[in-house]
Amino acid sequence: MTPDESAPADADGGYVHRPEGDADASPDAGTDAEFGTSGWALVGMLVVAFLIVPGAILLLPAAQGIIRALGLTLRDAYLTLPLIPAFALGAFAVWSALRSHAE
Repeated sequence: MTPDESAPADADGGYVHRPEGDADASPDAGTDAEFGTSGWALVGMLVVAFLIVPGAILLLPAAQGIIRALGLTLRDAYLTLPLIPAFALGAFAVWSALRSHAE
């Protein structure tokens, strides 16, 4: 007798896994994971990366006086402004990985 013959089968003859417990329970029902402060920090960083920085890039031509006061050209500002959320998200990813590894 092969292992496939001893396994329970559905009407189509394929293997069906029948876990013990409630079949309607969500997969995360037993975990104690919460969204927490780090989750909201990630949401905030994503808002900055996908809403605020693109809006600031659209407003760069109108803010040329401020950009020149910082010692940057318009081209420099277009290149460096997206790096701010990129570095922040990268640092957050490293912090999150180290934190989850420590737990």
